[in-house]
Amino acid sequence: MAITKETVTAKIEVVGQYKAVQIATDTVIKEDGTELSRSRHRKVLHPSSASKNTDTGEITVTQTDISGESSEIQSVCNAVWTDSVKSAWETKIRADLGG
Repeated sequence: MAITKETVTAKIEVVGQYKAVQIATDTVIKEDGTELSRSRHRKVLHPSSASKNTDTGEITVTQTDISGESSEIQSVCNAVWTDSVKSAWETKIRADLGG
């Protein structure tokens, strides 16, 4: 009786004006090749994130680190996050924070 666990990328979607990359991964548990269970995890990646210092009002923008993602996801992000998309996204998140 061999029990295995694998994580597979089930879906990668690019949505919206700012090219958010939505990722669905499935964790699959099998016994002797027969699937016993499957659970799904979702996450969304944006080109960057921002935070605002409440004391100074300074906004700090941090580019999203995709180095820990699979090569497939990195390729999608690099293809859709053009300089113009990154710039538009940064302008939007700065505006959202009142900057």
